[in-house]
Amino acid sequence: MRAVLICGLALCVPTFAQTASFLEVADRSADHFGVAWELVRAVIEAESNWNVHAVSPAGAVGLMQLMPETAAAFGVRNRFAAAENIRGGVAYLAFLLKRFDGDLRLVVAAYNAGHGRIGRAGLSYRNPETVSYTRRVAYLYHQHRRDLRK
Repeated sequence: MRAVLICGLALCVPTFAQTASFLEVADRSADHFGVAWELVRAVIEAESNWNVHAVSPAGAVGLMQLMPETAAAFGVRNRFAAAENIRGGVAYLAFLLKRFDGDLRLVVAAYNAGHGRIGRAGLSYRNPETVSYTRRVAYLYHQHRRDLRK
């Protein structure tokens, strides 16, 4: 079956086949970098809702919403290429997990706000967008963990 991207004026929604393919890449990358697949899926869902063409007003691109500097640091040349974007984003999550000693709250906050800001401020960083984002990813992470038990 061939995957087709259904696009309207302001909305591009991946088909089921594409999302399944993205899940496979995400899970393989998670295994490769030693990152919980539930975290990878939660971040992708929160960042782009599995939309490979997502672009933020700040310039973040793709499934894992990589900024140009982050993409370059983790070897991503085409931020719109799903497999590259996922690999780079998961590599960044692995870096953050080491940097913040596995503290998922700090890792997720740093993924959203930047590891420099969170490194300086820690959990006292109270940007409303980052707080909301961190709560959303935590919710999605726990939802994926519950789904695993079913």
